[in-house]
Amino acid sequence: MARQQQIADLAAKVRFLSEPATYGRGTTHVQARETHMSWVFLTDELVYKLKKPVRHAFLDFSSIGKRHFYCDEELRLNARLAAETYRRVIPLCHDASGHFALDGSGRVVDWLVEMKRLPQSDMMDERIGSGRLTTAEINNVGKTLVTFYAQRQTETAGGGAYLRHLTGEQRINRAILLRPEFAMCDIASGPLDIVDGLLQRLRPRIEARIRLGAIVEGHGDLRPEHICLCQPLQIIDCLEFNRSMRIVDPYDEINYLGLECEMLGAPWIRPLLIQGLESRLPNRPDGNLLAFYGGYRALLRARLCVAHLLEAPVRHPEKWRPLAIRYIKQAERETFSLRSRSVRRLTPVCGDA
Repeated sequence: MARQQQIADLAAKVRFLSEPATYGRGTTHVQARETHMSWVFLTDELVYKLKKPVRHAFLDFSSIGKRHFYCDEELRLNARLAAETYRRVIPLCHDASGHFALDGSGRVVDWLVEMKRLPQSDMMDERIGSGRLTTAEINNVGKTLVTFYAQRQTETAGGGAYLRHLTGEQRINRAILLRPEFAMCDIASGPLDIVDGLLQRLRPRIEARIRLGAIVEGHGDLRPEHICLCQPLQIIDCLEFNRSMRIVDPYDEINYLGLECEMLGAPWIRPLLIQGLESRLPNRPDGNLLAFYGGYRALLRARLCVAHLLEAPVRHPEKWRPLAIRYIKQAERETFSLRSRSVRRLTPVCGDA
């Protein structure tokens, strides 16, 4: 009964926030978009995000108090790379007459993050798709991120969270991607084995990077669709709900952004980003560790794709399995050179007994 009431309450809020009249004069239309964890409402000039009352192993938005806290966290964290975009946290109220009011009087029933609406045509993924992306713009993205990482406090004491996160998430990658109902065991088991082996073999190198102070609190979800190539540059949607998922090797995070650009058809971006990172953070990982980072991230994205098929109801069911397969193939490409060397070591040379 409580769950049904929660669903009904959320539906009522979504209906209210989907109406242009909610936002006052000057708002002519509202576009509502549902994500895994939120509802997003795009008006003519502003965007409002309402967190769903959900709880998962990696986040907890189950109470109004927790949603308020994470709205504040979203505002605070995104001020680091998108101060021009994130404006304020505002209450959704229920007045004495039983009507909702945005930033009004009455009992607070939820909280929203208010943001400036960015031009979709200037988002990095859109620019890649239309071929309107320059080397200078990528260098600017790299410079912004390099400065960001250089300003972060090193996570020497808490850096172990990074290694624990890699280990735990890779374990979940295997458990999800090998579920029989997804019918992907044949294509996923090889890349999973390679990445598992790399994690075990390279663990001492990751621990050494933690000791050297190479691990920082980064963005947490650095993808092309989160970068707006406007002036000033805005990098949005920092992962606010779980700090351990933001503790990262900058080379891992930059390499992941480059991987996602490659998935969109722009492999030339990754070398530029990594080269830019070396200018301020010269302790670049070797090729084996970068291959592990890439393979791991690709498998993580594949897992997140098929995890959508476990939702009820499933949104866009036709999308997720083909996209997961694309990421698994990308994981194969990330680790290809390592796999080839392994095969060569195991293949007898002609004349060997």
